[in-house]
Amino acid sequence: MKDYVQVPAAELEKPYELTSTGESPTLLCLRVCCCCSALRPRYKRLVDNIFPEDPKDGLVKADMEKLTFYAVSAPEKLDRIGSYLAERLSRDVVRHRTGYVLIAMEALDQLLMACHSQSIKPFVESFLHMVAKLLESGEPKLQVLGTNSFVKFANIEEDTPSYHRRYDFFVSRFSAMCHSYHSDPEIRTEIRIAGIRGIQGVVRKTVNDELRATIWEPQHMDKIVPSLLFNMQKIEEADSRIGPPPSPSAADKEENPAVLAENCFRELLGRASFGNMNNAVRPVFAQYSHHVIQEILGHLDACKKDSPRVRAGIIQVLLEAVAIAAKGSIGPTVLEVFNTLLKHLRFSVELEANDLQAGSTGNANVDTSSKDSDEKMVQNAVIQTIGFFGSNLPDYQRSEIMMFIMGKVPVFGTSTHTLDISQLGDLGTRRIQIMLLRSLLMVTSGYKAKTIVTALPGSFLDPLLSPSLMEDYELRQLVLEVMHNLMDRHDNRAKLRGIRIIPDVADLKIKREKICRQDTSFMKKNGQQLYRHIYLGCKEEDNVHKNYELLYTSLALITIELANEEVVIDLIRLAIALQDSAIINEDNLPMFHRCGIMALVAAYLNFVSQMIAVPAFCQHVSKVIEIRTMEAPYFLPEHIFRDKCMLPKSLEKHDKNLYFLTNKIAESLGGSGYSVERLSVPYVPQVTDEDRLSRRKSIVDTVSIQVDILPNSIPSDDVVSNTEEITFEALKKAIDTSGMEEQEKEKRRLVIEKFQKAPFEEIAAQCESKANLLHDRLAQILELTIRPPPSPSGTLTITSGHAQYQSVPVYEMKFPDLCVY
Repeated sequence: MKDYVQVPAAELEKPYELTSTGESPTLLCLRVCCCCSALRPRYKRLVDNIFPEDPKDGLVKADMEKLTFYAVSAPEKLDRIGSYLAERLSRDVVRHRTGYVLIAMEALDQLLMACHSQSIKPFVESFLHMVAKLLESGEPKLQVLGTNSFVKFANIEEDTPSYHRRYDFFVSRFSAMCHSYHSDPEIRTEIRIAGIRGIQGVVRKTVNDELRATIWEPQHMDKIVPSLLFNMQKIEEADSRIGPPPSPSAADKEENPAVLAENCFRELLGRASFGNMNNAVRPVFAQYSHHVIQEILGHLDACKKDSPRVRAGIIQVLLEAVAIAAKGSIGPTVLEVFNTLLKHLRFSVELEANDLQAGSTGNANVDTSSKDSDEKMVQNAVIQTIGFFGSNLPDYQRSEIMMFIMGKVPVFGTSTHTLDISQLGDLGTRRIQIMLLRSLLMVTSGYKAKTIVTALPGSFLDPLLSPSLMEDYELRQLVLEVMHNLMDRHDNRAKLRGIRIIPDVADLKIKREKICRQDTSFMKKNGQQLYRHIYLGCKEEDNVHKNYELLYTSLALITIELANEEVVIDLIRLAIALQDSAIINEDNLPMFHRCGIMALVAAYLNFVSQMIAVPAFCQHVSKVIEIRTMEAPYFLPEHIFRDKCMLPKSLEKHDKNLYFLTNKIAESLGGSGYSVERLSVPYVPQVTDEDRLSRRKSIVDTVSIQVDILPNSIPSDDVVSNTEEITFEALKKAIDTSGMEEQEKEKRRLVIEKFQKAPFEEIAAQCESKANLLHDRLAQILELTIRPPPSPSGTLTITSGHAQYQSVPVYEMKFPDLCVY
């Protein structure tokens, strides 16, 4: 019998000693083994007997009949039989003994088909566990074997429903098999067919079950329907390349994934009730939504010369389709949508600019008012669609779209933008800038990045803060709002809305985290660029109330999200520099704007003093605000931004107690451990190369170096007399040089102190500013003095971008005296 243990003959021939019973140890061991084998449970012996010595011999049918008879006669043992078979099968799968795995599954199938009792349910759990083991294996043969067993099980009608059984794993696994990309085409097709048949089995099993509602849940339909459509589409693409195929036979249908998937999909929809149809059809639209969008975009291109209302209607349809497509879109489709929409936005702005130009020339046949409003309707529809599509994309795609849109924004003096604006003119260019920034604002809404470097990379921040986007108050507002969307990672902006003196900042419950290393590095690299943008933005003559509110919010968000002790000192220096600029007024700003800057500084210093919680600093700020409330309310935001606020005639005669003093702030912060050496160094904005390329007034122009070139060429009528009456007092002042020496000493001391305490970025920026200024002035001098001699053949000149030759007659040429004879 198989239960006996064979002992080698050599072992039997060894000399031995008798035990107390008179038996040898070897014979005693044999008897014990025989007894242990006989004591094993009968179901285990029956299961072991169905496995032959060589797996190639297949299932032992005689022993399988005994096992089946035993299972039918004692159905309470089915649970144990299934558990033991599952144990053996799991061990054989791990050891890659495929032959024994096939025998075990064949035995399971026969037991499953033979037993139709109430006790089959515990056995089914073991069966499904073994099927899951096969599906998880990487062997295609085992995956197909497990699928076939599951299909057989799906065709069995159970007497009572199983309330605890779920098929989530099988739905996921069979759906993955439908997308198989095995290197062997035949094996790939076999796995895909098995996956489709497995889905069909799940559908049949769950629909026949009383708990059939679970299969119609969206998480299952989102896997089943795309898997079926994938196989249907793949074959359709292949058939379109080779021509119409012949009608398939019954055998071909079983081997054709497309036909099998179509039949399965028809069966799925045929079994769906009215309430479940929505969950089954929605994945179809999600799967093919990009095709719908491509057709709508093509229709929009074909109708670009139609009326604005027609184009706006098509874009509105696109907006509705985008609601489904956004979350499942792939890269090329997304870029195609945005590129087409931006192209039509430029086209609409171009038409609007042409209509306005025609209206300004007095063309009576053009109704500019109606066309202008219609084109604005098209533009608003485009912006709404871009914003909605972008806001529903995942973050990694949204960052790419942000860069894509920013690359389209026209920036004067550079060629980084990729949008053709040659036909737009200044008005059209400004209009397209506003439209693109509005689109960017909608795309960035709700975007959350872990680090500010991810949200504001250099390639995005540089064009966003370009001086070209500061020429209009509306452009500056949009730029600041985009920055707020990307900076505000803790949703604090709503709490900061409205520029005001906040009595207790703690009541706002500001959310903030410790500044990470990446954010600190960002501020060291780009902090001066942000300060410069805020500083110049405060000094623009066309600022309105909203501009000051957004600038205040920018300072507050930098303090919350990016400020360590060093950044706090820089922000206070920036605020003091703004206060000084409003008092000195080198830019000849109106009184409202000067008071607006003073109010902005007061609101921010009140906020930052409470955020860093330095009592002496808070006391100084509160005292200045209290004095302003009584003596100069127009220096506070609650009064200056109110209608009909009384403005002062000048700021020079005001008491210094109305101003925030640097020495007081340095003293208060120094007592709390802050490094305040840099507070004594005035803030100077950084100068960039784009300042000289931009058409707006650059900060370089605020520093003038007068160079007198050829004074004899200036007409005498334009010469201003600079003569001074010589008196005794004048001579006395000229002789007394002690005051000048003191001034020189003080000037040298300030220079040394600046180079010792100022940050390197500011020193480099100031030196670069002087070097660039000197270079520009020298270039002007050389342009005026060094010119090529006139030539009768003509001189090359460039006018409006076109090269022209201007010929000079010989008799009009002026030669040096030595050359004339």
